[in-house]
Amino acid sequence: MSEIKLVASDIDGTLIQDSTPDLYPEMVTAIRKMAKQGILFCAASGRQYWSIRNVFRDVGEELVFLAENGAQIRYRDEDIRLMPMKREYAEGIIKQLRQYYDTCDIVVSTPEESLVESKKKDFLDLLTYGYHNKFRLVEDVLAEDAVIIKIAVYRKDSIRELGEGTLIPAWRERVKVCMAGEEWVDFMDASVDKGHALEFIQDYFHIKKEETMAFGDNDNDIGMMEAAGESYAVENARQEVKAAAKNVCPSYLEKGVYQIVKDLIVS
Repeated sequence: MSEIKLVASDIDGTLIQDSTPDLYPEMVTAIRKMAKQGILFCAASGRQYWSIRNVFRDVGEELVFLAENGAQIRYRDEDIRLMPMKREYAEGIIKQLRQYYDTCDIVVSTPEESLVESKKKDFLDLLTYGYHNKFRLVEDVLAEDAVIIKIAVYRKDSIRELGEGTLIPAWRERVKVCMAGEEWVDFMDASVDKGHALEFIQDYFHIKKEETMAFGDNDNDIGMMEAAGESYAVENARQEVKAAAKNVCPSYLEKGVYQIVKDLIVS
Protein backbone atom coordinates (compact mmCIF):
# COMPACT_ATOMS: atom_id res chain seq x y z
CA MET A 1 0.00 0.00 0.00
CA SER A 2 1.26 3.50 -0.87
CA GLU A 3 1.85 6.02 1.89
CA ILE A 4 -1.54 7.52 2.77
CA LYS A 5 -1.71 11.33 2.68
CA LEU A 6 -5.50 11.85 2.59
CA VAL A 7 -8.23 10.10 4.60
CA ALA A 8 -11.84 10.85 3.63
CA SER A 9 -14.74 9.57 5.71
CA ASP A 10 -18.48 9.86 5.51
CA ILE A 11 -20.07 10.79 8.83
CA ASP A 12 -23.60 9.44 9.43
CA GLY A 13 -23.68 5.65 9.62
CA THR A 14 -19.95 5.43 8.88
CA LEU A 15 -18.12 7.39 11.54
CA ILE A 16 -20.96 7.98 14.02
CA GLN A 17 -24.66 7.22 14.39
CA ASP A 18 -27.03 9.06 12.03
CA SER A 19 -27.99 12.61 13.05
CA THR A 20 -25.80 12.72 16.15
CA PRO A 21 -23.60 15.74 16.96
CA ASP A 22 -20.51 14.35 18.68
CA LEU A 23 -17.30 12.67 17.59
CA TYR A 24 -15.73 10.15 19.97
CA PRO A 25 -12.44 11.14 21.67
CA GLU A 26 -10.27 8.46 20.06
CA MET A 27 -11.06 9.82 16.60
CA VAL A 28 -10.36 13.40 17.67
CA THR A 29 -6.93 12.31 18.88
CA ALA A 30 -6.29 10.32 15.72
CA ILE A 31 -7.10 13.29 13.44
CA ARG A 32 -4.73 15.52 15.42
CA LYS A 33 -1.94 12.95 15.22
CA MET A 34 -2.50 12.40 11.49
CA ALA A 35 -2.34 16.17 10.90
CA LYS A 36 1.04 16.31 12.63
CA GLN A 37 2.22 13.55 10.28
CA GLY A 38 1.01 15.45 7.23
CA ILE A 39 -2.07 13.27 6.66
CA LEU A 40 -5.06 15.41 5.68
CA PHE A 41 -8.48 14.35 6.99
CA CYS A 42 -11.56 15.06 4.89
CA ALA A 43 -14.98 15.05 6.54
CA ALA A 44 -17.28 14.04 3.68
CA SER A 45 -21.03 14.28 4.18
CA GLY A 46 -24.40 15.19 2.81
CA ARG A 47 -24.71 17.44 5.87
CA GLN A 48 -24.29 21.20 5.62
CA TYR A 49 -20.92 22.73 6.48
CA TRP A 50 -21.98 24.09 9.87
CA SER A 51 -23.30 20.72 11.00
CA ILE A 52 -20.07 19.00 10.01
CA ARG A 53 -18.02 21.74 11.61
CA ASN A 54 -19.86 21.16 14.88
CA VAL A 55 -19.04 17.43 14.83
CA PHE A 56 -15.35 18.25 14.30
CA ARG A 57 -15.36 21.36 16.49
CA ASP A 58 -12.24 20.24 18.38
CA VAL A 59 -10.18 19.73 15.20
CA GLY A 60 -11.81 22.10 12.72
CA GLU A 61 -8.62 23.80 11.52
CA GLU A 62 -6.94 20.50 10.72
CA LEU A 63 -9.26 19.14 8.03
CA VAL A 64 -11.06 19.86 4.79
CA PHE A 65 -14.86 19.82 4.70
CA LEU A 66 -16.66 18.08 1.83
CA ALA A 67 -20.20 19.28 2.55
CA GLU A 68 -23.57 18.81 0.83
CA ASN A 69 -22.25 15.68 -0.93
CA GLY A 70 -19.53 17.78 -2.55
CA ALA A 71 -21.58 20.78 -3.65
CA GLN A 72 -19.52 22.80 -1.17
CA ILE A 73 -15.88 22.23 -0.25
CA ARG A 74 -14.41 24.42 2.47
CA TYR A 75 -10.90 24.65 3.89
CA ARG A 76 -9.74 27.01 6.63
CA ASP A 77 -13.06 28.89 6.64
CA GLU A 78 -13.02 29.56 2.90
CA ASP A 79 -15.00 27.92 0.12
CA ILE A 80 -12.59 26.42 -2.39
CA ARG A 81 -15.42 25.03 -4.54
CA LEU A 82 -19.17 25.64 -4.92
CA MET A 83 -21.54 23.87 -7.33
CA PRO A 84 -24.95 25.63 -7.41
CA MET A 85 -28.09 23.97 -8.80
CA LYS A 86 -29.85 25.26 -11.91
CA ARG A 87 -32.67 27.47 -10.69
CA GLU A 88 -35.32 25.89 -12.93
CA TYR A 89 -34.56 22.43 -11.59
CA ALA A 90 -34.48 23.61 -7.98
CA GLU A 91 -37.89 25.25 -8.39
CA GLY A 92 -39.37 22.13 -10.00
CA ILE A 93 -38.06 19.85 -7.26
CA ILE A 94 -39.33 22.07 -4.46
CA LYS A 95 -42.78 22.37 -6.01
CA GLN A 96 -43.01 18.58 -6.35
CA LEU A 97 -41.81 17.96 -2.80
CA ARG A 98 -44.46 20.25 -1.39
CA GLN A 99 -47.00 17.59 -2.39
CA TYR A 100 -45.60 15.40 0.40
CA TYR A 101 -45.57 17.96 3.23
CA ASP A 102 -48.00 15.84 5.27
CA THR A 103 -45.23 13.28 5.91
CA CYS A 104 -42.06 14.94 4.61
CA ASP A 105 -39.99 18.07 5.24
CA ILE A 106 -37.44 19.81 3.06
CA VAL A 107 -34.20 21.66 3.72
CA VAL A 108 -32.86 24.01 1.04
CA SER A 109 -29.13 24.60 1.40
CA THR A 110 -27.24 27.76 0.48
CA PRO A 111 -23.49 28.32 1.00
CA GLU A 112 -24.06 30.05 4.35
CA GLU A 113 -27.24 28.54 5.81
CA SER A 114 -30.28 26.38 5.18
CA LEU A 115 -33.80 27.60 4.46
CA VAL A 116 -36.71 25.73 6.02
CA GLU A 117 -40.47 26.11 5.56
CA SER A 118 -41.53 23.45 8.06
CA LYS A 119 -43.20 24.37 11.34
CA LYS A 120 -43.04 20.83 12.77
CA LYS A 121 -41.36 20.88 16.17
CA ASP A 122 -39.87 17.37 15.92
CA PHE A 123 -38.21 18.20 12.62
CA LEU A 124 -36.91 21.56 13.80
CA ASP A 125 -35.56 19.90 16.95
CA LEU A 126 -33.76 17.34 14.78
CA LEU A 127 -32.09 20.12 12.78
CA THR A 128 -31.28 22.09 15.93
CA TYR A 129 -30.16 19.46 18.43
CA GLY A 130 -29.36 16.47 16.21
CA TYR A 131 -27.56 17.99 13.25
CA HIS A 132 -26.79 21.42 14.77
CA ASN A 133 -27.67 23.01 11.44
CA LYS A 134 -27.54 26.72 10.84
CA PHE A 135 -30.97 27.44 9.35
CA ARG A 136 -33.59 30.13 8.93
CA LEU A 137 -37.36 29.67 8.88
CA VAL A 138 -39.05 31.22 5.84
CA GLU A 139 -42.57 31.23 4.47
CA ASP A 140 -41.49 30.44 0.90
CA VAL A 141 -37.98 29.26 0.03
CA LEU A 142 -38.56 30.19 -3.61
CA ALA A 143 -39.20 33.80 -2.65
CA GLU A 144 -35.67 34.04 -1.24
CA ASP A 145 -32.89 35.40 -3.43
CA ALA A 146 -30.55 32.54 -2.62
CA VAL A 147 -27.94 30.41 -4.35
CA ILE A 148 -29.20 26.85 -3.91
CA ILE A 149 -26.55 24.15 -3.67
CA LYS A 150 -28.69 21.27 -2.37
CA ILE A 151 -32.27 20.28 -1.60
CA ALA A 152 -32.88 17.52 0.93
CA VAL A 153 -36.20 15.87 1.72
CA TYR A 154 -36.74 14.02 4.99
CA ARG A 155 -39.28 11.43 6.08
CA LYS A 156 -39.01 9.99 9.58
CA ASP A 157 -38.13 6.27 9.79
CA SER A 158 -37.80 5.77 6.01
CA ILE A 159 -38.17 7.64 2.74
CA ARG A 160 -36.73 4.82 0.64
CA GLU A 161 -40.00 3.77 -1.03
CA LEU A 162 -40.83 7.33 -2.09
CA GLY A 163 -37.24 8.08 -2.98
CA GLU A 164 -36.41 5.02 -5.03
CA GLY A 165 -39.92 4.60 -6.43
CA THR A 166 -40.81 8.19 -7.36
CA LEU A 167 -38.31 10.97 -6.67
CA ILE A 168 -35.10 9.46 -7.99
CA PRO A 169 -36.63 8.18 -11.26
CA ALA A 170 -38.30 11.57 -11.81
CA TRP A 171 -35.11 13.61 -11.56
CA ARG A 172 -32.05 11.42 -12.18
CA GLU A 173 -31.74 12.50 -15.83
CA ARG A 174 -31.49 16.19 -14.86
CA VAL A 175 -29.82 16.40 -11.46
CA LYS A 176 -27.78 14.29 -9.09
CA VAL A 177 -30.32 12.63 -6.80
CA CYS A 178 -29.61 9.87 -4.30
CA MET A 179 -30.54 8.24 -1.03
CA ALA A 180 -28.50 9.81 1.78
CA GLY A 181 -29.39 7.44 4.58
CA GLU A 182 -32.70 5.76 5.25
CA GLU A 183 -34.60 8.99 5.95
CA TRP A 184 -33.17 11.45 3.40
CA VAL A 185 -33.11 11.98 -0.36
CA ASP A 186 -30.64 14.61 -1.65
CA PHE A 187 -30.79 16.64 -4.87
CA MET A 188 -27.76 18.52 -6.24
CA ASP A 189 -26.40 19.77 -9.55
CA ALA A 190 -25.76 16.91 -11.97
CA SER A 191 -21.99 17.38 -11.62
CA VAL A 192 -22.02 16.92 -7.84
CA ASP A 193 -20.69 13.66 -6.45
CA LYS A 194 -18.55 12.82 -3.45
CA GLY A 195 -16.16 11.05 -5.79
CA HIS A 196 -15.76 14.10 -8.06
CA ALA A 197 -15.30 16.26 -4.97
CA LEU A 198 -12.62 13.93 -3.62
CA GLU A 199 -10.83 14.09 -6.97
CA PHE A 200 -10.93 17.91 -6.77
CA ILE A 201 -9.41 17.76 -3.27
CA GLN A 202 -6.71 15.38 -4.48
CA ASP A 203 -5.82 17.80 -7.27
CA TYR A 204 -6.00 20.86 -5.01
CA PHE A 205 -3.61 19.37 -2.45
CA HIS A 206 -1.49 17.45 -5.00
CA ILE A 207 -2.36 14.05 -3.55
CA LYS A 208 -2.58 10.93 -5.69
CA LYS A 209 -5.43 8.43 -5.79
CA GLU A 210 -3.18 5.71 -4.43
CA GLU A 211 -2.32 7.99 -1.49
CA THR A 212 -6.01 8.33 -0.56
CA MET A 213 -8.14 6.23 1.81
CA ALA A 214 -11.95 6.54 1.97
CA PHE A 215 -14.75 5.19 4.17
CA GLY A 216 -18.51 5.04 3.55
CA ASP A 217 -21.80 3.25 4.10
CA ASN A 218 -24.45 4.56 1.69
CA ASP A 219 -25.17 5.09 -2.00
CA ASN A 220 -23.77 8.62 -2.01
CA ASP A 221 -20.38 7.26 -0.88
CA ILE A 222 -19.80 4.99 -3.88
CA GLY A 223 -18.00 7.74 -5.81
CA MET A 224 -15.49 8.06 -2.99
CA MET A 225 -14.88 4.33 -3.00
CA GLU A 226 -13.95 4.60 -6.67
CA ALA A 227 -11.80 7.72 -6.26
CA ALA A 228 -9.61 6.30 -3.47
CA GLY A 229 -6.76 3.85 -3.78
CA GLU A 230 -7.77 2.26 -0.47
CA SER A 231 -11.49 2.11 0.27
CA TYR A 232 -13.52 0.66 3.12
CA ALA A 233 -17.22 0.04 3.51
CA VAL A 234 -18.26 -0.26 7.13
CA GLU A 235 -19.93 -3.53 8.09
CA ASN A 236 -23.37 -1.88 8.28
CA ALA A 237 -23.03 -0.46 4.74
CA ARG A 238 -25.42 -1.23 1.91
CA GLN A 239 -24.34 -4.09 -0.35
CA GLU A 240 -23.76 -1.74 -3.29
CA VAL A 241 -21.18 0.14 -1.24
CA LYS A 242 -19.46 -3.04 -0.12
CA ALA A 243 -19.27 -4.10 -3.76
CA ALA A 244 -17.63 -0.79 -4.72
CA ALA A 245 -15.13 -0.81 -1.84
CA LYS A 246 -11.92 -2.80 -1.75
CA ASN A 247 -12.32 -3.69 1.92
CA VAL A 248 -14.90 -4.00 4.70
CA CYS A 249 -14.20 -2.74 8.24
CA PRO A 250 -16.22 -2.90 11.48
CA SER A 251 -19.32 -0.73 11.82
CA TYR A 252 -19.52 2.69 13.47
CA LEU A 253 -20.76 0.91 16.62
CA GLU A 254 -17.32 -0.68 16.87
CA LYS A 255 -15.48 2.50 15.78
CA GLY A 256 -14.43 0.80 12.58
CA VAL A 257 -12.93 3.89 10.92
CA TYR A 258 -10.73 4.49 13.94
CA GLN A 259 -9.65 0.85 13.99
CA ILE A 260 -8.24 1.30 10.48
CA VAL A 261 -6.74 4.80 10.67
CA LYS A 262 -4.99 4.20 13.99
CA ASP A 263 -2.58 1.97 12.08
CA LEU A 264 -1.55 4.98 9.98
CA ILE A 265 -0.32 6.84 13.04
CA VAL A 266 3.37 6.71 13.86
CA SER A 267 3.87 6.50 17.61
